[in-house]
Parts: sequence; structure tokens; C-alpha cells
Amino acid sequence: MSDRGQPMRAVAARVLQSVENGQSLSQCLPPALNDIADNERPQLQALCYGTCRWFHRLDAELQARLKKPLRKPDRIVHHLMLVALFQLRFSQQATYAVLNETVEACRALDKPHLTGLVNGVLRAAEREGEPDWPDDSARFSHPHWMLEKLRHNWPHNWQAILAANNAQAPMTLRVNGRRFTRDSYLQHLADAGIEAAATRYAPYGIQLAAPVPVDRLPWFADGAVSVQDEAAQLCTTLMDLAPGQRVLDACAAPGGKTCAILESCGQLAEVVAIDESADRLPRVQENLERLDLVATLKQADAADTEQWWDGQPFDRILLDVPCSATGVIRRHPDIKLLRRESDIVPLASIQLGLLEAMWRVLAPGGRLVYATCSVFPQENHRIIRRFLKQQDDAALVEPDVLWGRDMETGRQLLPAPDSHDGFFYAVLEKPLP
Repeated sequence: MSDRGQPMRAVAARVLQSVENGQSLSQCLPPALNDIADNERPQLQALCYGTCRWFHRLDAELQARLKKPLRKPDRIVHHLMLVALFQLRFSQQATYAVLNETVEACRALDKPHLTGLVNGVLRAAEREGEPDWPDDSARFSHPHWMLEKLRHNWPHNWQAILAANNAQAPMTLRVNGRRFTRDSYLQHLADAGIEAAATRYAPYGIQLAAPVPVDRLPWFADGAVSVQDEAAQLCTTLMDLAPGQRVLDACAAPGGKTCAILESCGQLAEVVAIDESADRLPRVQENLERLDLVATLKQADAADTEQWWDGQPFDRILLDVPCSATGVIRRHPDIKLLRRESDIVPLASIQLGLLEAMWRVLAPGGRLVYATCSVFPQENHRIIRRFLKQQDDAALVEPDVLWGRDMETGRQLLPAPDSHDGFFYAVLEKPLP
């Protein structure tokens, strides 16, 4: 029991119910952390992320063990049992503690009439072990539509993608090249007792052997490094940045790529960072201030250029479009519960619309880098193919890189265990008149 009066498993069950109702973990977990003791917060986070990661497998098992589904008012207890099953299957928590504390949490949720059911289901699960999985959705713990789409799009890689999605992502850093070389910062990490190695592709990337709190990282508060996946760091290597350029980060929050742009090239004329969400822009400003960087921030819909554009074209544009985020599921396992197959077509329409709008504000001779954290071709190389067919003055640039798969109109990175996330990049240039 927390010293704030809320059993941690009851809080976790409420968080899961919020996710099922459409809220992301990043929305509903932070306020929930205030309901429990400080020393329980890491475990609550692990419970919520882990249960979302294995939700489809755990849910298939639980449904098989229930004679009939719980009534809607009792649905919270379904989530409570999912949390307990996660601990039984994937944690080192003692079985008696899981059972006893889950029953207590059931009472705390004002469901004392279901304590017998909870106790019986969990004891049977512990005694009998995992069942035979009814289908691949349960076996690989992904929604059926997503699994089938991956199987269709990546017939030789779909199982590897699913396995990568179910793994915990490594902690990767981007060294601020204005402050340190990568080798010198690796030495500082070693001196601090933190095991790390250089990333394979990103020139300023460092991957830690195990995650650590950021306050353990040497000079983090002073802007020495930022936390950013290797795949996301690659954007600056494609932009061909040079002093004097005016640069746009069109969908900027939380600001990692904006800061990477500013770090990678000094003396840029201006960097403009746009995001539609007023709630997310302060995070961009916080990152800029920690790294002692300056950008022009604007809250706007990037596609509505009349709302924000001053008529001065940009030499470089980074367009990291809203997408299904299927390349970063290992970092955001709630995507498996939140994303729907019906989302993909509207997202593709938004992506193409943003690309068309950004082309209007790109200077002749300028370069646009299109990016997603998706592994679905519908959002990636097919969008670029559609755009090239309708835009006569768009020239595709084939980057000279060793990473990713050549998709004819871009490079696709698939999520890799112990390495980078899934990402897609395409590079387009507007010829001079």
C-alpha cells in the first residue's frame, strides 16, 4: 500500500483503463504517479508499460480463463488481473505477493464481490502456466490488423519486427558536438561507471548498455547530451546544412530534431520550429534552453501556410510528419492499443497534404527531408511516389548512406533489437530556375 493511500496495482489498472478509452500513456501516467509513493513510481511505470507491451497475449489468456466477460462497471478488475498476469509471466515478483496485493487492490477499487474471482483466476494461472496461444495475435502480442499488415508488407521480416517491438528499447544519447567529441564523452561516461558504445550510423550517437537516470549523465543539465534514438538522429546527416541557411522544422515537438539541427551546424541564419500543439511547444523551449540554443517557435498547423509563413522561403525543411508511429512501438507500447487500421488512410492524406504545403515554402535550390517513424509503406515511399507523380519540379535525391533499405524513393530502417527504431527518410530537392 502506498503512503498516499492508493495500492499501486489499483492505480495501474486505472491507467490501463484510460489507455483502453483512448488516452496515451504519456497523457494518463504522469498524473497517476502522483497517487503513489515516490519509491513506487518506477515500478508503476514498469507495470503500465509492460502490461501494454504484452496486452494482447495477456488479454487472450485472461479471456480464456474467464467463464464470461466482466460487466462494464467491473471492467477495471479485468485490467487489474492483466497487471497481475503481467507480473506472473514477466517479472520476478513473488507469486504470493502478486496474489495477495492484487486481491487487496480489488477491494480498494470497491469491488470486494470480485475478490474470489480474482484469487481463483490468478491461482489457476500460476498453477497451470501459459496456455497454448489461439492465434498469432496472442503469440506475438499485437493487434490482428497490425500483424497482418506487417506480414503483407514485410513477408520476410514481419516476425523480426514483432520481436523488436516487444523488446525494451535501449537508451541512446546524442552528444552535443558544440561541447564534446563523441570519443571524449564516451570517456566521461566510462569515468562515471556507465558502460556505453558509439552508435553504428549516427555520428554523434552513443548507446548505453543499460538505461540510467539522466541526472547520472555527466553535464546533462548543462547541455552535454540529449536522449534521442539513433534513427531519429540521422535526419541532420541528410539535410546538407551550411551556414547562412534558413531552416524549418515543420512538426517540431518535442524538439529533439530542432536541437540536433542547431547543434550540427553553427551560423544558420534562422531555424523556425512549428508545432500545432500549444501544450507541446514549451517542451521544445525547455530543450533549447538546456542546450543554450535559439530557434523561432510558432504554434500553427504547418499545412496552413497562410497562418504562419512570412513569405521568405526556406533553404532546408525537415518534415517529420504525423504517422502511425509503428516504428517506435517498443518505446510506446500503448500504440498497440490506441492505433486503428482505419487511421492509416487519413494519416496518409495528412502526410501528402503537408508535403505539398512544405514544397510551396521551399526555396529553389532547397532541400526537403521527409521523415516518419512508421514501417508502413503506405505512409512512406508510396507517399513520395505519389508526390513525385504530381510535382514536376521535385527531384529525388538518393543519399549515399550505408543504413536502411533502398525503397526506390527513400530509405527504410526497421526496428532492430539493441539498436535503432524504425524510421523512413526521403530526400527531395527543388531545382533552380
